[in-house]
Amino acid sequence: LLALPVAFTRANAKSEIRQNRQNAANARAGIGPSFKGPLGLQLYSLRAEFAKDVPGTLAKVREMGFREVEMGGTYGLTPQQFRAELDKAGLRAVSMGTSFDSLRDNIETVISNAKTFGVRYVMCAWIAHQRPFSEEAARQAIQVFNRAGEKLKAAGITFAYHIHGYEFHPYGNGTLFDLLATELKPEFVSFELDVFWAFHGGQDPVALMRKYPKRFTMMHLKDMRKGEKGNLTGNAPDDWSVALGAGQIDFTAVLREARKVGVKWYFVEEESPTPLENIHAGLRYLERIRF
Repeated sequence: LLALPVAFTRANAKSEIRQNRQNAANARAGIGPSFKGPLGLQLYSLRAEFAKDVPGTLAKVREMGFREVEMGGTYGLTPQQFRAELDKAGLRAVSMGTSFDSLRDNIETVISNAKTFGVRYVMCAWIAHQRPFSEEAARQAIQVFNRAGEKLKAAGITFAYHIHGYEFHPYGNGTLFDLLATELKPEFVSFELDVFWAFHGGQDPVALMRKYPKRFTMMHLKDMRKGEKGNLTGNAPDDWSVALGAGQIDFTAVLREARKVGVKWYFVEEESPTPLENIHAGLRYLERIRF
């Protein structure tokens, strides 16, 4: 009779350990009392690691608590091979990047690759241009993006242009970004707001979302080192990228507004020389932040 409670207790303890392990395996990175995501990782963050070991790096992404990712290249593998590695790691690609030239010249290949990865979004992070960014370059991009976005939509994929900061050159009573937002067709083209690059380009990410509340489908979460002042080049040293919450961007206000305007996906992105450390610190910050 005395042995029964002991055995029962041991069984309960083992069951609890298994449950705790299962909960840990299913835990979602960065989710806290206020920030609910959905959150993924932009794989470009670990470009140096991927160059050495694709399967091992994808395993690290999964171990950090990510289940979804945004593609940032295939690092010498074919799309089919990289998709197979994602599947082995238990990761799902939600979005993928592509080049301006590919959107202009090889949209069918872009669509084919997007279907291989099973993504819902395709984004472009750079408009080919001569510096400084000009009205002519913006109007060329408008033509390319509207045409590519229409074809992507027909294939069941949403296209987004990723803001990179140089679009905020003055134009008329506003900026060249205002020109893009006005003439890019909302039914074919949305925006991915990289808060680092918007801030670097002299903008308040919150004000941008308020001005164009229905245009931002995705967001890159990235902080800028305190004391630095950006410009309109779309370029910055890698070490200006710091862990979320350690820089000068007000993420409480950014995430509050993003929730209001209905941003559908968030991706942590690191351009720093120490991405693994910064990603871990940023996830803990997102788990604590309240707004």
